[in-house]
Amino acid sequence: MRTTDSGRRFGFLMVPKFSLGAFSSAIEPLRLANYVSGETLYEWRTVSLDGDAVASSAGVRVAADLSIESSERLSTVFVCGGIETHLFEDKRLANWLRQIERRGTSIGALCTGSHVLARLGLLDGYRCTIHWENLPGFVEDFPDIEVKEDIFVIDRNRYTCAGGMAACDMMLSFINRHHGYELAAAVSEGLIAERIRGEEDHQRMALRLRLAVSQPKLLSGINIMSDNIEAPLSQTELASEIGLSTRQLERLFLKYLNCTPSRYYLEMRLNRARALLQQTCMSVTNVALATGFVSASHFSKSYRQHFGHAPRETKRLTGAARPAWAMEDALPASGSA
Repeated sequence: MRTTDSGRRFGFLMVPKFSLGAFSSAIEPLRLANYVSGETLYEWRTVSLDGDAVASSAGVRVAADLSIESSERLSTVFVCGGIETHLFEDKRLANWLRQIERRGTSIGALCTGSHVLARLGLLDGYRCTIHWENLPGFVEDFPDIEVKEDIFVIDRNRYTCAGGMAACDMMLSFINRHHGYELAAAVSEGLIAERIRGEEDHQRMALRLRLAVSQPKLLSGINIMSDNIEAPLSQTELASEIGLSTRQLERLFLKYLNCTPSRYYLEMRLNRARALLQQTCMSVTNVALATGFVSASHFSKSYRQHFGHAPRETKRLTGAARPAWAMEDALPASGSA
């Protein structure tokens, strides 16, 4: 295998409890691009704060090739996020990222790594994305940053992806841009990926697939609920929006989801509230207002009845929060009573 002059050198900065899935999904397409082409088109280095191995969220420790003190030049550095990345701060890392950015290094993030970049101002004026479960909290913390629900976003010299297999899609996009569609397609086939998803693809499955329901009025109602979390609609208003009577609306929810519209809506708001408590520094009162509750006391009572503990307990346990993809879906499960 020969090295070409067009080689690109990536750095993957691993923060504690980073997502092993997103990390490996980013590197494997690069390896296959080299293998298929017979040339070293890409090189990569794993990086940690001190040059020591870092434990992923799965408990697997990954060795680091470099510390942030290394003088090796990298064309692009990705911050690899995962569990609790929204809480991770380190002055040395902040200084290093700002320093290499000033030297012309492109900056990116996998999964929740966007939190690190946003706190440092490295996403100011750029479009970005983050895992769908972390979107509500990210928007609350960084209201001036344009965040998209796409699987990955490339905006000039900023590269962000939602994590998981989206990291693979972003790298396939790089391969396509750098070396053409034929190589990107060959790599995709090698990964048993049926197609190369584009930047505009959405992260989540279509609602009808997630719920295994195709009733259009029901799906329309759920989408309207999702768009009106902070200022919830009454059941009468919701029914009117989709052209049904309140009784017809109730029958639809009972038939397909085995719960009333009001119960479904409440659980949707409470799940959003839990995400905000886990992922932001918002007070319980502000979370209550952001999810449509008229008072903190009413919110706390509803929250305790649904989750079995008070909102403040969720905030206290934030340090032990599960990863985004292991949490319950933002939509209530069918069969709720």
